[in-house]
Amino acid sequence: MGMAVEMALSHRAPREVLSEADLEELAQRKPPTKPSLRSCLRKTRCSVSTAKSLLYRFLPFLRWMPRYPVKDWLLGDIVSGFSVGIMHLPQGLAYALLAGLPPVTGLYSSFYPVFLYFFFGTSRHNSVGPFAVISVMIGSVTDSLLPSENFMESVNGSNMTVNEARRDAARVELVATITVLTGIFQVALGLLQFGFVVTYLSDPLVRGYTTAASVHVLVSQLKNVFGVSLGEHSGPLSLFMTFIEICQKLPQTNVGTLVTAIIAMVAIFAVKEFNHIFATKLPMPIPIELITIIVSTGISYGVNLNAKFGISVVGHIPSGLKPPVVPNVSYFGQVVGNAFAIAVVGYAICISLGKIFALKHGYKVDSNQELIALGLCNFLGGFFQCFAISCSMSRSLVQESTGGNSQVAGVISSLVILVTILKIGELFRDLPKAILSAIIIINLKGMFKQFSDLRTLWKSNQVDLMVWIVTFVATLMLNLDIGLGASVAFGLLTVIFRTQLPHYSILGRVSDTDVYRDVAEYQMAQEVPGVKIFRSSSTLYFANVELYAEALKKKSGINVDRLIEKKKKALKKLKKQQKKAEKEKAKRKKDTEDGQNGPGVAVIELSGAEGSTPPKPTLHTLGLPQPSFHAVILDFSPVSFVDTVSIKILKNIFRDFHEIEADVFIAGCPEPVLAQLERGNFFSSAITKHCFFPSVHDAVLHISGEQRQTLVDLSTRM
Repeated sequence: MGMAVEMALSHRAPREVLSEADLEELAQRKPPTKPSLRSCLRKTRCSVSTAKSLLYRFLPFLRWMPRYPVKDWLLGDIVSGFSVGIMHLPQGLAYALLAGLPPVTGLYSSFYPVFLYFFFGTSRHNSVGPFAVISVMIGSVTDSLLPSENFMESVNGSNMTVNEARRDAARVELVATITVLTGIFQVALGLLQFGFVVTYLSDPLVRGYTTAASVHVLVSQLKNVFGVSLGEHSGPLSLFMTFIEICQKLPQTNVGTLVTAIIAMVAIFAVKEFNHIFATKLPMPIPIELITIIVSTGISYGVNLNAKFGISVVGHIPSGLKPPVVPNVSYFGQVVGNAFAIAVVGYAICISLGKIFALKHGYKVDSNQELIALGLCNFLGGFFQCFAISCSMSRSLVQESTGGNSQVAGVISSLVILVTILKIGELFRDLPKAILSAIIIINLKGMFKQFSDLRTLWKSNQVDLMVWIVTFVATLMLNLDIGLGASVAFGLLTVIFRTQLPHYSILGRVSDTDVYRDVAEYQMAQEVPGVKIFRSSSTLYFANVELYAEALKKKSGINVDRLIEKKKKALKKLKKQQKKAEKEKAKRKKDTEDGQNGPGVAVIELSGAEGSTPPKPTLHTLGLPQPSFHAVILDFSPVSFVDTVSIKILKNIFRDFHEIEADVFIAGCPEPVLAQLERGNFFSSAITKHCFFPSVHDAVLHISGEQRQTLVDLSTRM
């Protein structure tokens, strides 16, 4: 009842006076009652549903896990999980070596992030974990900030050697800090809905960058293949300095290490090709990498390759999990740029793979949630000595091809790694590092196939080809972090250049329609008599608006600036003649008044009665050529925004064509652009909104109507 009273009062006019009957009726009504239980429940349901949707959004597994089809998916996920887990083991050890870290950190990075992604990820087939490109980016940071030279110690007072324990501990602390900071960047970008940031990394840029990164990976592993020790180079041209040093030390090659690496690479390559050829007939790929690790570890232990042949081995791998450690925030200032680059590249690779699988299997991937998921995996993993992770194409393809349907496969694979960390990891202490390098090099095959992009892009889009090549060369020469920044900058410059050089066209009307097309491309399109319709394929802003004005004048078929210059000269000459005539007339009048006649002078007589205003000079009266058109229509349909410079140039366009007796109209201008023109003081007494029309056809009809009216007026005067 109380609500009814409030509604009755709210609907009355503000100044209406209640009558006595109304007052009595209101007095008899009951006072306002408390909200009903139903309304409270409705509000509660509303808040609960909002909280539930947020929970489902940030924990996607809550949405699909209760509906998980156990009979249809569980077996495939188990097989897929074991297959991927078996791949995680050798790749985790190898990519830790690539990052310049102890091998056990690769196992940690293959466990914690994979397990966490089950809760936060939206892709059903992505296999997250260590990835070669991210590992080599981390390795470049560890080599530059914590080189081995910083940990040299004297032995027996003479020989200098690297204290590997101190070096590894310092590098683990540094990389954990980078990983946490990478996660912070990714989570922050995801929460701010900045998943679109990856759009600045075009596909040619990403492929050129990953191809160059694979070259970095290859060169970094050659020292383990040849068994030579190298200095640690960082910064621009470090790749070439490393390669030159390897060539210089080839005579010092450890033959045993080289033979071990070659045998491993041949075996792994052959079996991988076999897996690819018979993929449809094999229940799961042959785990050649795991087999190679087990066999080589057994041979190394039995023969004692380290002692007899000097073949470098992995060394001690601690068993068990480590307690979480807070990262050293003092490193933040030194690694903030590297962390941001790793965050963007890791996410770009992850979302690209996720969208490929989602499109293939008919589900959606939330780009912002993927950014948050990857960020949480990195952020939390950094506390447990993990290094930054992304998605691996090889593992993801295996996860999909072996029957994986959800991230339950990821949980299974993480459990395989957990068992390895707790019980099996310490058995790999005699594993030769050459074997891990062989695994890394063979897994680069897919990235090196991206060189075929050069031929494809040459045929399809040479600007994208230039982006690919510049990215590749810049990443090779400037290293991974600076190379990425230079590549993104060049990619954005190509966008600017494309907008600076758009396609300009004169439009014509397709007969008996309201369709207007480029007369140079469509034979059916004919120019409207007396009207030039001009269109640019790009928007207008400071970088291209002057080119727009120049193209318009060129396409009009007349040298507008030259004609304006001639008009000014003719007007100046006419003004001089008028002044001279006035002087001669005044002199003659004075001579007449004095009764003296001066010599005869040829005087230019002005038409019209004395004291009347002379008619305004025209191109015709000045004896100048007239343009073949009397109106110009600017098609603004492609224009998405304008700036102050473009507004100024547009005003000049109106002024210049008005000087040569041609009216300018704008058609198809979007509402936001019209608002920007208003804010930029574009309109004046000379330029009004009457010059704007919804479409080109409307403008043409208006001009045709004005032309007919002018002809009627002329015929009436005659």
